[in-house]
Amino acid sequence: MKEFGLIGKSLVHSFSQTYFTQKFENLGLDDHRYELFELPTISALPDLLAQHPNLRGLNVTIPYKEQIWPYLTEISSAAARIGAINVIDCTPDGRYIGHNTDYIGFRESLRTFYPLRGPEARALVLGTGGSSKAVEAALRELEIPYWLVSRNPLGTGLTYNDLTPDVLAGHSLIINATPLGTFPQVDACAPIPYEALTPAHYLYDLIYNPSETLFLQKGREAGAQTKNGFEMLCLQAEAAWEIWTK
Repeated sequence: MKEFGLIGKSLVHSFSQTYFTQKFENLGLDDHRYELFELPTISALPDLLAQHPNLRGLNVTIPYKEQIWPYLTEISSAAARIGAINVIDCTPDGRYIGHNTDYIGFRESLRTFYPLRGPEARALVLGTGGSSKAVEAALRELEIPYWLVSRNPLGTGLTYNDLTPDVLAGHSLIINATPLGTFPQVDACAPIPYEALTPAHYLYDLIYNPSETLFLQKGREAGAQTKNGFEMLCLQAEAAWEIWTK
């Protein structure tokens, strides 16, 4: 049996198990299994690895994308550059190699959603965690200037208090890279001036469960273009599968 899985603190929202189980069935891989592993802290990872010697790959989600580094044998150059891990390749010889496919999934999904490039393209990235690091990497590759937005003042970023209607008017792409609005806390959303949104705005939410978060709902009601993270999930999952089966 070859085991794969997802590690995180709370996985009630996750679609990964369904996605990979269906993929294994479609490929006729009866000896492959995908499990959800909720860890109270990242320090529980070594015990998990010891209990599952047949693990061949892991996905990593909130809040462990940045905390998992000390437990890895190697880190890919792309993941090191981004500063966050969402995929681990568990090799037969006992190595644990960290990768980042989030930025691949987001980059390719954004290409077909946000049409602006060059001086007209400007983005606000809500959140500064591991997911936002992948978003940053993709935006840099697509040459889309951006500001990070956080609850706390950053050296070169903005706070939510800085998001005036004028600031929103100058940034047509707004990306939610926070967990706010994820099932089951579906009534939460980032504190931005939604009344300043227009049909010229594009709102992208990395969350895919629910399919329309309150963040996206408010954007849609203002006439903005909206997109959730389901396509990103699928694209990053396929990139992970390529790593595990290379």
